[in-house]
Amino acid sequence: MKKKFNKKELADFKKMILKRKEEILDEIQHISDDTLKKSQKEASGDISGYTYHMADVATDTYDREFSLGLASSGRELLYELEDALKRIDDGTFGICESCKSTITKTRLKAVPNARFCVKCQEKKEKR
Repeated sequence: MKKKFNKKELADFKKMILKRKEEILDEIQHISDDTLKKSQKEASGDISGYTYHMADVATDTYDREFSLGLASSGRELLYELEDALKRIDDGTFGICESCKSTITKTRLKAVPNARFCVKCQEKKEKR
């Protein structure tokens, strides 16, 4: 096993993770505001009294479901980032959960919630 990260490096990663969490929370809030708080008519931009065409309703429904899917993905990433913060606190951040080697700084800067080194991640994805 290689050396762990020093306190300054861990503080930098923590700051990066907290910033990313804030960005995701903003995105989820924006999606929620746009998708959930508007009525079907407002979401479609049709505020007239006319009824919808079935194709428009289907498109609007798809758009809302797509937006909700994005919000759900954002929530999953939030959980993963929370988990990364816990790993910083308990001293296991940056250590591959599979082979126990140190995950590279480059990988952690790109994916701060990474739990596996590149080799182990590739093996996992091939399965």
